[in-house]
Amino acid sequence: VISSSSSAPITLFLDDLQWADAASIAAVNQLFFASGPLSHMNFFFLGCAREKDSATKWSHCVDILVAGEIHVKLDCMDEHTLNTIVSETLCLSPRLTRPLSNAIYHKTKGNPLFVSQLMRSLNKEGLLRPSLSRRRWEWDTKKIRSRRLPDDVAIFLTDSLGELPGKVQRALFVLSCFGASSESAFVESQGLDRNILKNLEIAVAQ
Repeated sequence: VISSSSSAPITLFLDDLQWADAASIAAVNQLFFASGPLSHMNFFFLGCAREKDSATKWSHCVDILVAGEIHVKLDCMDEHTLNTIVSETLCLSPRLTRPLSNAIYHKTKGNPLFVSQLMRSLNKEGLLRPSLSRRRWEWDTKKIRSRRLPDDVAIFLTDSLGELPGKVQRALFVLSCFGASSESAFVESQGLDRNILKNLEIAVAQ
């Protein structure tokens, strides 16, 4: 496939490279260089890794990155950027959303995933809600600031899963046995409980 990419450009994206071992790195190198010089191919390789979780300097081990290597570091959002996103999401002026975004920033430190999950949680709890009389979103800044949250977004997500009904948690447990994702038709073909899809829909809605 790679050798024919001169006429049909292709892109390969590998996530979580911080967990890649030496054997995996060698396999990636072999995959690319066995197809000939990369300079003759319309090929784009994108690798993503978390620096703080990386046990080794993986980027120095992947020879493929030497050709046209570009590093893009993704940091957490600053307060101004976060306020812009909150403003556009709620369709309100930045001046009005600044107190809310400031509270969210101090809870999440600008982590994009944490921000999105927290806003969903605030909406679910009624702390961030649409007002029909005022025709705009409204929130309780004091209650949001006083809300206790874990420092790690992974713990926050785990706690959120723990709040789901037991039958929904069991459905997620069953689904996890089929990998990171599964088609509904495949799940139905396995002869599982018919209610499992309904419980999964509840999880998605949450």
